[in-house]
Amino acid sequence: MNEINVMTTDELQKALEENKDLVIIDVREDEEVAQGMIPTAKHIPLGHVPEEVANLDSSKEYVMVCRSGKRSMNASEFLNQKGFKKVNNLEGGMLDWKGELVF
Repeated sequence: MNEINVMTTDELQKALEENKDLVIIDVREDEEVAQGMIPTAKHIPLGHVPEEVANLDSSKEYVMVCRSGKRSMNASEFLNQKGFKKVNNLEGGMLDWKGELVF
């Protein structure tokens, strides 16, 4: 199993500004996502990740996001166990996100 990379919100903001090829997955619940998501993020509630993993491209780089970083770490570890090599957990989650939000 690979170690999960931790990405800060500043690093993610910079990666987005540079149009880095990242897939952002927000694992929060519907009512949390309604308060705003990081632009380009795809919403897959944590409980749905196991059934959605087959639809994800394991060759891409992922950034997993939740409110504080705990649930997204669980999702990151799950993807890692399924053979995904490039998985990042957003440290501090949406609580630390200072960038743009989409609704």
